[in-house]
Amino acid sequence: MNRVIVTCALTGAQQGKEANPHLPEQPDEIVAQAIEAWEAGAAILHIHARDTDGRASADVNTFRTICEGIRAAGCDAVLNLTTGGAVAGLPLEDRVRVVPELQPEIASFSVGGGSLLGRWDSKADTWVNDRFVPLFSSHGELERVARVFQENGVRPELEVYHAGMLNNVRDLISRGVLDEPMLINFVTGIPGEITEATVKNLVFLVDNLPPNAVWQVSAIGARNHFRMVGAVLAMGGQVRVGMEDNVYLAPGELARSNGQIVEKAVRIIREVGFEPASPDEAREALRLRGST
Repeated sequence: MNRVIVTCALTGAQQGKEANPHLPEQPDEIVAQAIEAWEAGAAILHIHARDTDGRASADVNTFRTICEGIRAAGCDAVLNLTTGGAVAGLPLEDRVRVVPELQPEIASFSVGGGSLLGRWDSKADTWVNDRFVPLFSSHGELERVARVFQENGVRPELEVYHAGMLNNVRDLISRGVLDEPMLINFVTGIPGEITEATVKNLVFLVDNLPPNAVWQVSAIGARNHFRMVGAVLAMGGQVRVGMEDNVYLAPGELARSNGQIVEKAVRIIREVGFEPASPDEAREALRLRGST
């Protein structure tokens, strides 16, 4: 297929305007940048919500406001709502509520127990951001949440931070709670127990995918973000970009918007002979039920 699905991850649950004053936090900002990203070529919009202070939120009404604002503007992009936010301390039950209550076409689903984050700062002689982020406490809990997705007809975007999490995917397949085609997002580049963003590591991960999976890469940070796009395209993957993963357009140059980041990704896609997929082409490839 000559088409590449572009996902734009608009805001995330961690960094805020201290990292980039243009990062959207409030619903009107998120909606405006969602429309710009869609117009630039994003077929899927990955959405987190924030409270009035800019902190990560699992409030269903805030998500509803964002989704309704996007649709009111005439945008037909696939909406992918997060069930993440564990890094911000949001409880699992609150995060998963968007699946049955809003029934988006896609929602994210981190398929692991958790990750030890942090890095050693030799100059400061200390560990930075040194903590454990819990995701799921058992395989049974993973299966329970997978069934919530399945029962509500929501396609999970399976967030995989390292190769061990593919074992969990295979276990959920064997339990019959994941439907094809699986959508897998390899999250790379975060310091800690998360795969480093290199081509060699990506080859290993892709070689261990379950059959008929559609996959993409979150390459976190300015150093990794656009460099990995070429490798992903060459290997048959889809593209994810956006200010959740990286707030820079180029070295030392902060992005003015998510749309600007998508525009750059689309230029790269076209330079190597592909075209960005439309939202309906993404729906067909992922067998989604249609716009909501």
